[in-house]
Amino acid sequence: MIICIDVGNSNIKYAVFDGDEPRFTFRVATDLKKTSDEYGAQLITMLQINEVEKGEISGGIISSVVPSLDYTIVHMLNVYFGIQPKQIAPGLRTGLRMRADNAREVGADRIVNNVSALRKYGTKRPIVVVDFGTATTFNILKDGEFIGGVIAPGIKGSLDSLVSGTAKLPRVEIVAPKSVIATNTVTNMQAGIVFGFAGLVEYIIKRIGRELGETPMTIATGGFSEIIAKETKCIDVIDKMLTLNGLKYLYDLNCSEEGK
Repeated sequence: MIICIDVGNSNIKYAVFDGDEPRFTFRVATDLKKTSDEYGAQLITMLQINEVEKGEISGGIISSVVPSLDYTIVHMLNVYFGIQPKQIAPGLRTGLRMRADNAREVGADRIVNNVSALRKYGTKRPIVVVDFGTATTFNILKDGEFIGGVIAPGIKGSLDSLVSGTAKLPRVEIVAPKSVIATNTVTNMQAGIVFGFAGLVEYIIKRIGRELGETPMTIATGGFSEIIAKETKCIDVIDKMLTLNGLKYLYDLNCSEEGK
């Protein structure tokens, strides 16, 4: 079995693959203060709950946008599982062509999402991958190449900023209210966050299509993808496993290269 780990600013997502199929997935909050022992105990507990022995894990791969946690997670896998994981970093083969001023600046999660989207959805038409994570990222693919993107504020971060920057606004659940014409503080805030981000996505996708000269296929992933997708018609597919499936593909790709 192979473990795939996506370390994000807000959450760490895990998937254990048995062959090509995920045996189970789970996520935990990203915590910079946790030690490798704490992360190891947490992971072993989840394996036990899902009836997987730690000795069954034979390899792993990590995508991380939190450099300060890289050593912690790698060390945890070294000590508790006896494996040296592959990492999404320069030198790892991805097969992704990139039109970027500095390819090293492109986040590991974006690289994995792009590779995964091209592999699963093909290259017949342009693709935009929208990842609703700590940041809202738009990744534009054309003819099998990453040609650029957009980075916007994240949904949760925007709400946190609104609450922390005001004296009387409460923290609210991120759900769509029944109407954009809201009648109390909570639904006013929900309308602004959910419908506001739906409008942001619609405009950016429309603008991308205009600059490309054709309407792209839009794939949404990340924690808030379903909430926003319900409020707009520009999202074609919701793929919550895009990153983790991409990691498994890249693990297999690099193992096959090493075997040659």
